[in-house]
Amino acid sequence: MRFRNALLLCSLTATVLIAGCSQTTSTADSSTEGEKLATNQIFTTNYGAVEDHGYPLPAIPIDRLDKRFHRQIVEYQTKERPGTIVVNTPNRFLYYVLPGGKAVRYGIGVGKAGFAWEGEAYVAWKQEWPTWHPPKEMAERKPEVAKYVEEGMGPGLSNPLGARALYLFNQEGRDTLFRLHGTPEWSSIGTAASSGCIRLMNQDIIDLYARVRPGRGARVVVQQ
Repeated sequence: MRFRNALLLCSLTATVLIAGCSQTTSTADSSTEGEKLATNQIFTTNYGAVEDHGYPLPAIPIDRLDKRFHRQIVEYQTKERPGTIVVNTPNRFLYYVLPGGKAVRYGIGVGKAGFAWEGEAYVAWKQEWPTWHPPKEMAERKPEVAKYVEEGMGPGLSNPLGARALYLFNQEGRDTLFRLHGTPEWSSIGTAASSGCIRLMNQDIIDLYARVRPGRGARVVVQQ
């Protein structure tokens, strides 16, 4: 399904897009196309409490999350150039391609059944501690969020977009409404939990955010 189809899906299901947080029990399988069974470095100790722009991010109990979803540098053979983001939806991994046949691999939460998407986009812009604007359709279903449609939900620890958001546009330069973003729900990593957007632990989205320079060169490839 190309992004134009994803946009149609988005218009039909906007009540849960971006902040869709309903949990499922769907988990990843263990194989990963393009990756050798070699981890060069793992960052298990990088999930402690941290203050970020005045916001006290709590520590993540990372030992409670499967180790394959911890941030790590892996051997990764791909034709994509360094700086490309590859989202492997079935295995719940996001790769940031590095030179020399390596990549930074992050564990992710992906769209649940019926909301999966694939194709190509680019990171048009990014935001630290973003404001969340729920779609109008969500406000019709949940009146308690109606006030955020126009004014937005300000940044904070409970904001559905977490500490960072990267905004994906299609090749025609239009917003796909899909995001790579943080989440306070660390336990959703490795599951199909959202309604299309790709979520990372806050400590991981901060790391990815620092690596990405927005623009058409910041290519994103989503695999199903």
